[in-house]
Amino acid sequence: MVRQSTIETSTFGSEFVALKIATEQLEGLRYRLRMMGIPLQGTANTFCDNGSVVNNVTDSTSTLTKKHNALAYHKVRETVAAGTQRIAHEFGRFNLSDVLTKNLPVYKHKACCSSILH
Repeated sequence: MVRQSTIETSTFGSEFVALKIATEQLEGLRYRLRMMGIPLQGTANTFCDNGSVVNNVTDSTSTLTKKHNALAYHKVRETVAAGTQRIAHEFGRFNLSDVLTKNLPVYKHKACCSSILH
């Protein structure tokens, strides 16, 4: 896990930075696998729980209004356009990583844990 080296004041910005970090890790992993002679086919699926970020990255006609996120935006858009990465929206009620990052109600915590463990 790589920690973000910047502080963002908005969820949109922090999700974009996290997506850029995940994209860079994905590119590194794909490179290492190719160097070991493992053929790679298709795209890698990446799930994001922020609908605005997903819409901005997947829609080629969308424009970025927040210029300080431009580097992260272009890095992720590059991999989407190249076909190495597909970004999809993960709805909150299905997001299993919430059990690791949020204080959930008991019923949701149990549902997430049972989905992961079984």
